[in-house]
Amino acid sequence: HVQLVESGGASVQAGGSLRLSCVVSGNTYSTHCMGWFRQAPGKEREGVASINSAGGSTYAQPLVGRGSVSRDNAKNTLYLQMSSLRPDDTAIYYCALTPMEGSTCVRPYKFWGQGTQVTVS
Repeated sequence: HVQLVESGGASVQAGGSLRLSCVVSGNTYSTHCMGWFRQAPGKEREGVASINSAGGSTYAQPLVGRGSVSRDNAKNTLYLQMSSLRPDDTAIYYCALTPMEGSTCVRPYKFWGQGTQVTVS
C-alpha cells in the first residue's frame, strides 16, 4: 500500500513562489512515475508536472517556465517549486504515483494524496 501526503500549500500574493512537498511511504514500484495535478473550483483536474524513476520530467503548459518538479529519493519526497504565481494557479494540488510499463506511466495514476490548497490573490 502506498501513501502520499502533500504539504506546503498556502495563500500567497500574485508573483510569489511556493514549494509543495509530497512524502511517499509504503511499497512503491521499482519503476514509477510521480505527478502533480491540480483542480480548481468548477474545473476538471489537470496534470501539471511529472517525473519518473529515471529523473525524466515533463510539464504541462500552465507551469512551463514557472515550475520545477524534483525528487529526493533519500527522503522519499517529491517537490513542486512554483514561481510567478498567478490567481489562476489557485487550486487544490495533488501528488500521485503510478507504476511504469516500459517507458510509459500507467494511467490513470493509481495512488493519490489528499491534496494541499494553494490560493493566489
